[in-house]
Amino acid sequence: MGILIRLAVSAVALWISTLVLKGITLGNVDTVKKIGTLLAVAAIFGLINAVLRPIIKTVGCGVYVLTLGLAALVVNGLLFMLTSWIAGQLNLPFHVDKFWPTAVLGALLLSVISWVLNLVVPDGKED
Repeated sequence: MGILIRLAVSAVALWISTLVLKGITLGNVDTVKKIGTLLAVAAIFGLINAVLRPIIKTVGCGVYVLTLGLAALVVNGLLFMLTSWIAGQLNLPFHVDKFWPTAVLGALLLSVISWVLNLVVPDGKED
C-alpha cells in the first residue's frame, strides 16, 4: 500500500510541476489520460531513481563532496530529462523542454513537493 501512496504523491507532485513550470508539458489530452500519464511518468521516475541514483551516488561520491551536494541538482535534472525521453519513447504525452533551468527546477520542485506531501500523507508504515 505504501508504494501506491508514494506513486500517487509523486503523480500529484508532477502535476503541480506542470502547472508551475512552463517547460514541463502534459499535452492536450482529457483528464483520465492525464491521470494515467502522470501515474506512468511517476512510476518511470521512481524506477529510474531506484536503479540509477545509487549507482551515480557511488561513482560520483567525490564530485558530491567537492560541490557540497550541488552536483545532486544536476543529477536530478538529468534523471528528469531521462524520464521525459523514456516517456516520449512510450508515446506518453509528457515532455520537459530544456535541461537548464526547466529540468533542474522541475526535479527540485518535484522533490520538495513530494517531501511535503509525504509529511502530510501517511504511507501506511508503522514507526
